[in-house]
Amino acid sequence: MAFKYAIALTGSIATGKSSTVKLLEASGFHIIDADKIAHKILDEQHEAIAEKFGETLVHEGKVDRKALGAIVFSDKEKRKALEALLHPLIYEEIERLSLEQDRLRKPYFIDIPLFFENERYPIKKSLVVYTTEEKQLERLMQREGYTKEEALNRIEAQIPVEEKRKRATYVIDNSGTLTQLEKECERVKEEILNDSN
Repeated sequence: MAFKYAIALTGSIATGKSSTVKLLEASGFHIIDADKIAHKILDEQHEAIAEKFGETLVHEGKVDRKALGAIVFSDKEKRKALEALLHPLIYEEIERLSLEQDRLRKPYFIDIPLFFENERYPIKKSLVVYTTEEKQLERLMQREGYTKEEALNRIEAQIPVEEKRKRATYVIDNSGTLTQLEKECERVKEEILNDSN
């Protein structure tokens, strides 16, 4: 059975998950990255993407993710069509990698941005990277150059981070500095290792 030692690592857009992943990896945890797998599969499916969403989205076998994102974030039906195409393939690959990790009998993370939204993975434990909605908004506008409205659209496409925080087994608060984030990662690492003994 897959996912036995897995912990779903999630958060919301711009809560600082990538910084957290780097720190957790540095402290010895293995991470399966659902986004990387999704990008790889998206490009592998470029013909189907061109067919469903238009030829202009594909250049030399690579999908223009930003352009595709603009389409699916503004049209629920198109988003559902994209998910129906990609999600089963992504799941299959994550499950395969999870079985490999389970053989080692120690906790590892599967970085799944929409873990709570999709309820697709039978993973018992979860870790949420948390920050306030104000911080999310500020980071998205700075990092991606989105307008306030574009940033809010993306934040509102997900379950509110406060709700995820309540459902999580572990929480890393990333509302402060990088040093504070390092301390939070260290604290959670101890917690996880104590729980798995």
